Amino acid sequence: MTEVSSLTGRLLVATPALADPNFDRAVVLLLDHDEEGSLGVVLNRPTPVDVGDILAGWAELAGEPGVVFQGGPVSLDSALGVAVIPGGASGERAPLGWRRVHGAIGLVDLEAPPELLASALGSLRIFAGYAGWGPGQLEDELGEGAWYVVESEPGDVSSPAPERLWREVLRRQRNELAMVATYPDDPSLN
Repeated sequence: MTEVSSLTGRLLVATPALADPNFDRAVVLLLDHDEEGSLGVVLNRPTPVDVGDILAGWAELAGEPGVVFQGGPVSLDSALGVAVIPGGASGERAPLGWRRVHGAIGLVDLEAPPELLASALGSLRIFAGYAGWGPGQLEDELGEGAWYVVESEPGDVSSPAPERLWREVLRRQRNELAMVATYPDDPSLN
């Protein structure tokens, strides 16, 4: 088996050619990527469910719009918390209940008391479910041109306009990907 170069902490941005409706114009933050597979959350799929309806203790800490996001099609009955810690707390200073994924972005232990993290959090999003790939599956999709891989920024996790995130992430690229941001929703109407 070939060695997998980790893409943990990067974004997968769905190409216009990706046919899977679960990932149409999706922006996925990869939380884990190694030879055993990949796991991420879709950053731009808000649901109408308020965080307080399922995790009341975390509702006050969740950023706007204050709703649960559909993290992907796997395990929709489970929740993941992704938070940004301003300054990207180092391992020794990282607050209890938070595990660094990449830079200032990390996973929150939703079983921990919210008070442990309240003063440290810059932003928090709650995701129902996740996107997952088995060994080599994501690499195959990348080879087929289903995803663009770009660097993440801490603000991606808490974008105040998640419905615009796909275009915004593409637009900030300093190459031909910026042009893809203008791709029409329905090319047949062009």
